[in-house]
Amino acid sequence: MSRFRQSVGRWLARAGRPLTAGALLALLGGCGLVGGPKTVLADVPNTMTVTSPDVSQGVMGSDFTCHGAGKNPGLHWSGAPARTKSLAVVMDDSAAPITPYIYWIVFDIGRQTTNIQAGEIPAGARQARNSKGTIGYDPPCPVGHDHFYRFTVYALGSVLHLANGASLKSAWSAIADAAIARGRLPAKATP
Repeated sequence: MSRFRQSVGRWLARAGRPLTAGALLALLGGCGLVGGPKTVLADVPNTMTVTSPDVSQGVMGSDFTCHGAGKNPGLHWSGAPARTKSLAVVMDDSAAPITPYIYWIVFDIGRQTTNIQAGEIPAGARQARNSKGTIGYDPPCPVGHDHFYRFTVYALGSVLHLANGASLKSAWSAIADAAIARGRLPAKATP
């Protein structure tokens, strides 16, 4: 069994969710992100710092959810290694069932760039499809209780050269293969 499958099995067991054959097939059969997450989850040092003027005391403002303007928040980062060739940003909900729900993937961000402004992406950067199947930022829509998200900035050892609107799986796998460092900002959103 691969390290990725073992990691998923341990995660599901800790979460009190036994890994059934059906769940494993669903994870590995197309709805999962096979071919990259093991690298991103296990092998990439967490050495970068990520902050946001739009996340106050760990809470993301409603302008960045479906309950407000639905625009992406601004992000700032530092600590990318000298050998960084480009950067990528992934926003996900790590508590989503079986696989993370991906709200946003931005890639081929210039290596000298240190931020994304609210409602924008840096010049020259591209966006992949999200879990909803659309290109760009899919604003989260928390209902009923607080939801927790994470913004992860990846320093990459290469430029990905994928097309704007690349599939979630191809973008995620390419990021996983090229990641040399990362930093993460957790954020809560309230209904």
